[in-house]
Formats: sequence, structure tokens, C-alpha cells
Amino acid sequence: MTDWQAVRALVPEVLGALVRRYGHFDACEDAVAEALAAAAAQWPAQGWPEDPRAWLVTVASRRLADQLRSDAARRRREEADAARTPPPPVGGPTGDDTLRLLFLCCHPALTPSSQVALTLRAVGGLSTAEIARAFLVPEATMAQRISRAKLRITAAGAAFELPPPAETAQRLGVVLHVVYLVFNEGYTATSGTQLVRAGLTDEALRLARELHRLVPDDGEVAGLLALLLLTDARRPARTAPDGSLVPLSEQDRSLWDTDAVAEGVALVTDALARGPVGPYQLQAAIAAVHDEAPTADVTDWPQILALYTVLERVAPNPTVTLNRAVAVAEVRGPSAGLALLDDLAGDERLAASHHLVSVRAHLLEMAGDRDAARAGYREAARRTTSEPERRHLLARAARLG
Repeated sequence: MTDWQAVRALVPEVLGALVRRYGHFDACEDAVAEALAAAAAQWPAQGWPEDPRAWLVTVASRRLADQLRSDAARRRREEADAARTPPPPVGGPTGDDTLRLLFLCCHPALTPSSQVALTLRAVGGLSTAEIARAFLVPEATMAQRISRAKLRITAAGAAFELPPPAETAQRLGVVLHVVYLVFNEGYTATSGTQLVRAGLTDEALRLARELHRLVPDDGEVAGLLALLLLTDARRPARTAPDGSLVPLSEQDRSLWDTDAVAEGVALVTDALARGPVGPYQLQAAIAAVHDEAPTADVTDWPQILALYTVLERVAPNPTVTLNRAVAVAEVRGPSAGLALLDDLAGDERLAASHHLVSVRAHLLEMAGDRDAARAGYREAARRTTSEPERRHLLARAARLG
């Protein structure tokens, strides 16, 4: 972990300290963001403080007090409290604050895109500009999205506390989904010139580790962390020197991170043994089968197909069916896989995506229909907004003549 990653890991502690003392999540979050900006400007030139967390808490508290004083007509009571009260203690709960912040940022009143943006800002410590660059939108657009998210949280009356027990499982599921979305956007960027945005994948892994530390007995939390580790272990082999995509079947597996694979396999093995089984555990188990195969030729496709069949029952969605079709083709032949894809053709959730078209092209290539496969790859290339994926698909088409 780099020094600045370590600072970002302190964000939940600093923000939690302020929110616990002052309330007003939106104002506290702005103050912490300003403190981080000040640290980025001052520490490289003036040297790092002995206690970075205490420095951030103190500076953020001063910025918050200044903000409250500037709005005295509307917040006289808060101004007086901030002026009289010293900064919150640097000790106290930390891990619980991270979990509270994650639940708060993933409040059901927010849209999924707002949940992701606010989590990266408040829990991850990323600046608005960094988040905007990650999702390839103007900084002003992302600032508005984050601002609206904070207003919605305030309007919903959300408190800085864990939800009631009856809501915890459902809200934890949303938190896991947000971390999963952050990782996926980093691992395979949906648009732009780069296949991978390492900052997002690293941040998702950090959040998944923190969640597992806070909720070690939850099988789906362990499953998510295992899935991210097993997937990210392949990152060094996913791109060629020119930045082009290297598919799983063609990757140099000696480049995979064996420590991450071992950790992921151990996590999912333990989680599956304890039960109950959830979708993240099943996806992690599938990733483990791929990662434990020394070569693509010896991949245990029957086991992968069995796992996808269970996953489709536990968490049915068209993407799972799409992946199961590939496994079916590997086990029963491409015609069987193509028959499954025919059932997906009318699914509106896949209509505009390039994924269904590219998988169909792959299975047509397996079946020996080179002309149809070539046309499919070209159509998929036309639909994707990712430049590395577009180049890969066009290369597949060119390879067929």
C-alpha cells in the first residue's frame, strides 16, 4: 500500500469522527474532502505529519467550523457549538464507522450510480475530479451527482448509524453490489482507451477487505472478496504490451498473482463449507476453477457448468445465462450453447450490449461458421464503447479472413 493509499484508508475514520460529533454528513464530507486536498498540497512540500489521522481530523474540524460560521444566520446553534467545542478525539470507533459510512452511502434512496460515486468520495477518499475521470464524465456532472446524492440522504432523514437488524441483510447486499460495480468498472472499463482502471480495482479490493474484517462471518462478504482476488489475480496477463486485450484462454498464466489466487481459493472454500451459499460465493467458486487450471485446455468445464446452473437458480439474470451458454458449448458443443443464446435474443437488458453478439460470434467460430462469426465480431466491435475491446473484436474478425 502506498503512502497516499494509506491516507485514503483513514477517510472513514476521519469522516466518522466528525459525523459522530457534529452530524450533518454533507458538511462533514465536504470538510474532509478539503482536508485531503490540503494534505495533498502541503505534505509533499512540508513533510508528512507524525499522526496523519489527527492532522486530518483537526484540519477538517477547522474547515467545518469555518463553514458553520459563514452560515451564521441559518445555523447559529451549530456555529456556537463548533466554536466552543474542541475537535473530536482522534481515538474511538473506527471499523464501525467504515461500516456505517458504507451503509449511509448505499442508502436505498439513491440510484446505483449515485451510490457508487458517493462511496468512492466519502469512503474511498477519491476527489470529485478523480471519480469523474474514472467514469469519463465532466467533473461538473459528477459534482452535481454527488451533491444530489447528499441532498437525498439528508431529505431521507438518514442517520449515521447501522440500519435496524431487519434491514441489515438487505442493505449489506446493496453495499456488496456497489463494491462489485466499482471493481467491474475498473477491471473492464465500459468505455475509453484503457481496458483497466487500476485505481478503481484497487479501491474495490480495499473496501472488500475492510468489509470482511468488519463482518468476518458473513459468507457473501467472504465470497465477494474471494471473487475480486481471484479475478484481479489475472490482471497482469490481461493486456498485451500495446494495451490490447488478451482473452482468458490465451493468457500467460505464469504472470498471474499466485498469492492472490491462494488467498481467494482459501476464502471461498471456507465460505462454501460454512453455508448458506450465495451468488458471490458461486461466482468465486467459478473463478477458482479457472484459476486453478494450469492451462486453458485442462479447465474443468463440467464443474463450471454445474456451478453456473446453480448460480442461475440462486440469482437468475441474463448475464449468468450468457456465461452458462459458453460453459454449455464447452461441455455439450457449440450448437447447444447457441440454442441458449436464442432464448436471450429478446431480452431487452442485452439488446444494446455487445456481449450477446460477441458470445454468439465466439460460439459460431467454435461451430466452424467463419462467415457468420466474422460478421458477429464486427457487429460487436461496432457496439462496444471500449477501445481495447473494439480492437480485440476486430482482430478476431480479421483472423477469420
